[in-house]
Amino acid sequence: MNSNFTTIQEARHWASVFLDKHTRETRVADLLLEHFLNMSFAQLLAYEKDPFPESKREVFVESVHVHAETGMPVQHIIGEADFYGRSFSVNSNVLVPRSETEELVEGILNWVESFNKDKLQIADIGTGSGIIAITLALELNKADVYASDISEEALQTASGNAQKLGADIQFIQGDFYEPFKDIPVDIVVSNPPYIAHVDKGSMDDTVVNFDPALALFADREGLAAYDSIVKQIKDSNHSPSLIAFEIGYLQGNAVKKLIQDSLPDYTVEIRKDINKKDRMVFASCVSN
Repeated sequence: MNSNFTTIQEARHWASVFLDKHTRETRVADLLLEHFLNMSFAQLLAYEKDPFPESKREVFVESVHVHAETGMPVQHIIGEADFYGRSFSVNSNVLVPRSETEELVEGILNWVESFNKDKLQIADIGTGSGIIAITLALELNKADVYASDISEEALQTASGNAQKLGADIQFIQGDFYEPFKDIPVDIVVSNPPYIAHVDKGSMDDTVVNFDPALALFADREGLAAYDSIVKQIKDSNHSPSLIAFEIGYLQGNAVKKLIQDSLPDYTVEIRKDINKKDRMVFASCVSN
């Protein structure tokens, strides 16, 4: 397909048609243009008649081809993703942030408003790129925030993001909640691997071929990570006041039961995301 466009508008049209023919989302064309031209979407429309800079042609065309033909996420191509109004570095060692996770963070921030404690201790389990821990640290400047991951490469990415964004996080390599068993944590938050292995065949190639399997899949029909975290909390020396999980949209009742069976003092609530699907579980213990 001919890519001899001369204006920004023509570049956008070419990329959109090319992506559509490869059954990819045409919105990727705008995301790539915004990145390579350093423009907002509104600016793309305002300056669409301007000449497309020749110095950006090769990298733009190549990026469109890569996404269309391989499914590589646009965030991996450009090396960054937005989350809660901030830009985070991402790569093949971490999950690409999803908008649903912003709702998990928002739920925690709302809960904190009614929790009467001056200095909170927060643990983000399976931190990946660090989006949850870093966002909470920056939004709650009186909190001590810890973040763990079993992947050394993920921790390196998260640490780099924390440094870039000016967030004070203590990163720990370890297995789920195990590093925190002796720390009086007030809030435990996690977006752990929760996809059942049998579901791999039905997943989009932009996810299954590029996001790390360690952060995607879990045994026991996707429930193994939740079970491990809850049991580690039960066996620890302190009980957090809040446990906040992101979940698969069919896992709400199962995760709720896991918590109630091991931590009967907790009140468990399943919350829906903006699409009206079960997406979060919040468990609070009023005695803490």
